[in-house]
Amino acid sequence: MIFQRALLREFASLAGAVFMTLFVIALTTQLVRLLGRAAGGQVPSDAVVAFLGFFALGALPVLLSLTMFISVLLTLTREWRDSEMVIWFTSGLSLTAWLKPVMLFALPQVALIATLSLVISPWAAQMAGQYAKRLESRDDVSRITPGVFGETANKDRVWFVESLSNDASNVQNVFVSSARGDRISVSMSRSGHSELAENGDRFIVLERGRRYEGVPGEADFRVTEFDRYAARIETREAAEPSTSPKSLSTPALLAAPTNVHLAEIVWRIGIPVSSLVLALLAIPMSFVNPRAGRSVNLLFAVFTYIVYNNLLSVSQARVAQGRLDFTVGVLLVHVGMVLLLVFMFAQRMQLIRLRFGK
Repeated sequence: MIFQRALLREFASLAGAVFMTLFVIALTTQLVRLLGRAAGGQVPSDAVVAFLGFFALGALPVLLSLTMFISVLLTLTREWRDSEMVIWFTSGLSLTAWLKPVMLFALPQVALIATLSLVISPWAAQMAGQYAKRLESRDDVSRITPGVFGETANKDRVWFVESLSNDASNVQNVFVSSARGDRISVSMSRSGHSELAENGDRFIVLERGRRYEGVPGEADFRVTEFDRYAARIETREAAEPSTSPKSLSTPALLAAPTNVHLAEIVWRIGIPVSSLVLALLAIPMSFVNPRAGRSVNLLFAVFTYIVYNNLLSVSQARVAQGRLDFTVGVLLVHVGMVLLLVFMFAQRMQLIRLRFGK
């Protein structure tokens, strides 16, 4: 039908704009956080893009669900505001006629959201954990960031490098402070580089520098000038990444059905189911009452979305604590929202029959 094709075309165009807006906002917010951590030396600067990609894969299910809800809601709200709904109703259509185009628009996206929530997002969380562990296992030279104070893994040495060559093999203006018991040693040099010995050991070599060593508060500091000072770099083995429910695959969660694992399944199933229910809820929520103002329905829709997601989180937490059965946790919130959907449809259809006799 003409109105179905028109609605699907408007849904798709608006969804593209909404998704790009939400996606850019989410990525920008996460990028600011990662850059802040990178500036503080908590995250290597060359790892920011990788962590941003893992975050994007994990955030896609929620972003797509919100995109679909907003697209349907805004499109149908515009239909009411521009009196196009009146034309469709007077031509013989009922409110339930909007179910088919919304379902045609929503079902492919629900399938994509389910795939992301059940398969892709857990994989991204697992890869992010493994990547973080590999970064932690890198030696100290690999973790140097120019212009930022760094610290070794055992917390006994602090360094500062002013500049770093492109291949990270040469550094300029190096400051190194180390502590052993009560004694503090400070080394400064104009330049330095890394060397690899024949037996595979790696050394950091400081050139043309000076070393101060002594106990703070005492005057017997020893000052040593050197042309070349080499220190062996300890290489740490990569630790096994810690497994969290978010990083486990869905089959792995089902294979070990603990309360925490079942709670994670509640959330993963809840995202695609809630996206479909919200898309259908947008149909009766789009009704615009001229006497109540144009923004009342939008405020109610935003409130409903927030409450729905919070109830899913509460249900997940209750299942994780063993205070709610898994089956009840999966169904309770969605059944309640479906009852709200039926109630709102019945209410809106009664109003339409009173106004248009349809």
